[in-house]
Amino acid sequence: MDWGAVLTHGHVGAPPLPGRRPVLVYSPGGGDSRTLGTTLAEDLASHGRVVVLADHPGDASQVELPTGLRPTVLLGPPDPATFRTMVDTRIADLRLVLDRLGDLPVASAMDSRRIGLYGHSAGGTAAVYTARGDRRVGAVANLEGYLDLYPTPARLDQPLLLFRTDGFDGAARIESSWAGLPGHRRLLRGANHWAFTDYGSLVPRLRTSGLVTAPARTALVGTGDPAVTLAEVRRRVGAFFARQLP
Repeated sequence: MDWGAVLTHGHVGAPPLPGRRPVLVYSPGGGDSRTLGTTLAEDLASHGRVVVLADHPGDASQVELPTGLRPTVLLGPPDPATFRTMVDTRIADLRLVLDRLGDLPVASAMDSRRIGLYGHSAGGTAAVYTARGDRRVGAVANLEGYLDLYPTPARLDQPLLLFRTDGFDGAARIESSWAGLPGHRRLLRGANHWAFTDYGSLVPRLRTSGLVTAPARTALVGTGDPAVTLAEVRRRVGAFFARQLP
């Protein structure tokens, strides 16, 4: 697959409209590039937000730095110690991004009083733990990330969206790690773990083309209609941030 040939609705250098808008910072799943969050990010931006997607060098599949290409150090699913190191590093990354938002070219369009974090899988885990005790963050959306990495519960003062699929094989751990947490719980039906990413759109098309098997499709994004699941993800995440960061 030539992933670079996949077209999006984004354009380089598109000027922001006048005014200041809420800022949403995204952390992708473990081993994933930020670009796998393009579909949802474009939709959130189209409703009047500044969306910042962060890569995590050494964790993401590959990150292009001024010094060259940094490939991932992950080889297969991480063991518990590696996963803890991943999340600790991601928390530091996200705090750095929050510190440097004012340096971005679109800083003039940002309202620093309205900042939200959202993330998928390990990114959702990192988003929640980053927000703990950080008053800059006004709301957090966790898209199927575990919250059992530390001895103390991942309780937040900020509003929290806890969004998971009905097909993820880690559902029991997800539910256990979310137990007792105050938050807005939502279930994405007919879906699996990567339905929150661009795979939700791409994998069903690859299956139709014979490039992905039916079991692989189910394991990645579930069996549901991709148009329905994609619309549900957009609607739920967008509505949450619309309420909490109007």
